[in-house]
Amino acid sequence: MHVHALAWIVLAAIILTMIVVDIVGHVRTPHEPTLKEAAWWSLAYIVIALIFGGIVWALWGPEYGQEYLGGYITEKALSIDNLFVFVIILSSFRVPRKNQQEVLLAGIVIALVLRLLFILAGAALIENFSWVFYLFGAWLLWTAISQVREGSGDDDDEEYRPPSIVRWVSKIVPVTDGFIGSRMLYRHGGRTYITPMLLCVIAIGTADVMFAVDSIPAIYSLTSEAYLVFAANAFSLLGLRQLYFLIDGLLDRIVFLHYGLAAILGFIGFKLINHALHTNELPFINGGHEVSAIPEPSIAFSLCFIVVTILVTVMASLAVSRKRRAREELGSAER
Repeated sequence: MHVHALAWIVLAAIILTMIVVDIVGHVRTPHEPTLKEAAWWSLAYIVIALIFGGIVWALWGPEYGQEYLGGYITEKALSIDNLFVFVIILSSFRVPRKNQQEVLLAGIVIALVLRLLFILAGAALIENFSWVFYLFGAWLLWTAISQVREGSGDDDDEEYRPPSIVRWVSKIVPVTDGFIGSRMLYRHGGRTYITPMLLCVIAIGTADVMFAVDSIPAIYSLTSEAYLVFAANAFSLLGLRQLYFLIDGLLDRIVFLHYGLAAILGFIGFKLINHALHTNELPFINGGHEVSAIPEPSIAFSLCFIVVTILVTVMASLAVSRKRRAREELGSAER
């Protein structure tokens, strides 16, 4: 896939335009989005991402179109896990509801920049060291196991702890006792203070790094094109802010989310290792020759697996949550 510099410029312009629209249309006037507003804007972000996919399909062909679509759906599914952390962070810092849009947008922009660095580094590694797929695949398999364990445990009492960089900054820079509107810096008595708002933005931006460690290798199993990887990441991240307000009240109902994500990560981890075996260069594995006993899943199969897994996870979760609520209501009525 030959990507002209103009294509990167166009993608950057689209992303910057979306950020500016967010700032002017939503963040500049602090408010809590209604469910209707969040739903329409979430739909708008998805439509923009799909239109971009159609452009990729038309310019570079169906193969790259499917790779982008598979990557976008994967990133969108994995990004839902970010929302759990966002809920904990915003609750921990006690960010006023009307200011949460600004915090989320700033944190997401930081995350986008950090992910771009991860993507470029990943592309360089893959281009020069094909064995890195072994590492990516092993990491995703371990992450899948961790997701299953997390889903099996009880996380109700788990509290968010700010990342190391946040704790370090708060020790050496004076911090205000509380929020001062939506300001991140505050000048008083000849001293400059940072506010909890800035710390929260840093927390959200840096917390996303741990998700990038999982999601970047995952999407590289579907496409090795850095352009498509970054586009899928950008569109999935930029839609998170409104998606947060849309499903804030539904997160506790998707009880099987961890298992669904584990299935997706496990499949992708296997896919990466299998691809590494097909392009094997390590001398201690089959004498440095390829191992092609298991055919590589096609992009179409991978896309179907991801979509079906998401649908089954959501439908099963909502069905179980509905039964639980019915039992709780029956128990309350009997008392």
